[in-house]
Amino acid sequence: MMAASMTTAALHQLPLWSDGATEGDWRVRQSRRARRLGARVFPDGSVEIVVPANAGARQVTRFVERHRERIERLRRRWPRVDIAFPPERIELPALGQGWRCEPNVDGTSMPGALLERDGYLLLDTAMGEQAVRAALLDWLRERAHQMLAPQLAAFAAELGVRYQRLQIRRQRTRWGSCSTRGTISLNCCLLFHRPEVVRYLLAHELAHLTHMDHSARFWRLVERYEPRWRELDRELTHGWKQVPAWALHGARA
Repeated sequence: MMAASMTTAALHQLPLWSDGATEGDWRVRQSRRARRLGARVFPDGSVEIVVPANAGARQVTRFVERHRERIERLRRRWPRVDIAFPPERIELPALGQGWRCEPNVDGTSMPGALLERDGYLLLDTAMGEQAVRAALLDWLRERAHQMLAPQLAAFAAELGVRYQRLQIRRQRTRWGSCSTRGTISLNCCLLFHRPEVVRYLLAHELAHLTHMDHSARFWRLVERYEPRWRELDRELTHGWKQVPAWALHGARA
């Protein structure tokens, strides 16, 4: 059996791009939860191939060859975005708030790579890009929990449904999910959306507490919770364009 390190090395040698495609980069991510191969195209033109733990390099190669044209077509749909890091400013429409990002050059004492103060995020860039990215993601998750936890609890009480617990994560392919045990997981990147879109996503996940599928009964219940769900669902479907590159490609999921 091929060693895990050799398998990973072989996967990273896959020729994802055609000879004429020189922009962007790509990576392979092995996932124990993935049941099938998948591809994700990000706003900066990079591509992530999600690989189940038992997939071999040859299987992944065939998958890439089969979907290469579609992947490159999706890449061309994304507008060119500024992916400079660190960001100059962070806007969170869900909160109606924004912060200006500045390097910590005045010697302010900081417990880590980030300090929030008076509408500013001071970043200790001397700690390195990876540390700053991780600090920004931790900050984003904390902000998301502060907003989404009470909002979800209040909405569930209003609808008369109960969930077991809430997780705030940074999923790569989902805005949210609801398990059969009643655990609701929400993506911290929801903060880059309008409050109406966030409320729809909460309604969607709470409806799964009654119907663990996307049947007609499920959508009727969603419509009872949120009559504008079709419009908001379309907005959410294309919502990854609202998320800045640093939040999509941070150091930790």
